[in-house]
Amino acid sequence: MELLYWFESIRTPVMDMFMSLVTHLGEETFFMVGALFVFWCVDKRKGYYLLSVGFVGTLINQWLKIICRVPRPWIRDPNFTIVKSAQAEATGYSFPSGHTQTAVGFFGGVARFTGRWWLRIICIVVLLLVSVSRMYLGVHTPADVGVSFATAAVLVFVLYPLIESTLWFPNRIYLILGGMLAFSLAFVGYMEFFPFPAGIDPDNFAHAVKNAYSMAGAVGGMLVVCVFDNRLLQFPNRAPWWGQAVKLLGGLALVVLVKSLLKAPLLGLLGGHEAAHAVRYFLVVLTAGCLWPMTFRFFERYSR
Repeated sequence: MELLYWFESIRTPVMDMFMSLVTHLGEETFFMVGALFVFWCVDKRKGYYLLSVGFVGTLINQWLKIICRVPRPWIRDPNFTIVKSAQAEATGYSFPSGHTQTAVGFFGGVARFTGRWWLRIICIVVLLLVSVSRMYLGVHTPADVGVSFATAAVLVFVLYPLIESTLWFPNRIYLILGGMLAFSLAFVGYMEFFPFPAGIDPDNFAHAVKNAYSMAGAVGGMLVVCVFDNRLLQFPNRAPWWGQAVKLLGGLALVVLVKSLLKAPLLGLLGGHEAAHAVRYFLVVLTAGCLWPMTFRFFERYSR
């Protein structure tokens, strides 16, 4: 807590605003926009790489949260204050940091595969700023941030050669995604059958169960997308600049629409069981990876 108290002592309104803006770059929404842009508009293999780093990192992060069940810094030490604007997004257990995990996974992944030195420097600066912002705002301890940083960094460097090797061994991608699916299903099984203590916080527990099912659905959808695209669709990435803009904005709008519209009906159909989130995210990923890319041939014509 000593480092957090030091950050508390140097806070200013301007720095509070700056760090509050920077920390948004580690949110799930930014990651999905960036990863889908790479997947749709730049390079599918690199898109699979970023999505794999993000999904596996999220699984590890959520599993550690529910195993360790570490409270947030201001709960552990009532004398400590945080930047109030950051508290609304600081839900769930503290250890490890989800924002750090996401930022290092995405920006570290881009830095790993890009050949542009200036972009690599920007990515490294951003991921460091996001990591520091979580401590400056007072929502995470150095241990929370450090473990997430290390985990994401390992995934960035381990998964890159594995995904790249699918260029020469195409079927290897199915093994990688199959392993990710098994890992996500193991998390679902853990949440359903592990004898958690009676005093566990119900909101945090419900959040973890929802995340377990959501990740299982998303990873399962990713595997189906990979098989469908490799064997049938084979959608192109090329398009003129206006086509890339339409692909990105139109695709994001469609994904958000499907995600929003399916929530209530699926929960009602499955009696409110969290498995509805698995089905919902499975269909959302199919929309992003199969349905929307069916339009990409139209945009490719204008890039020739």
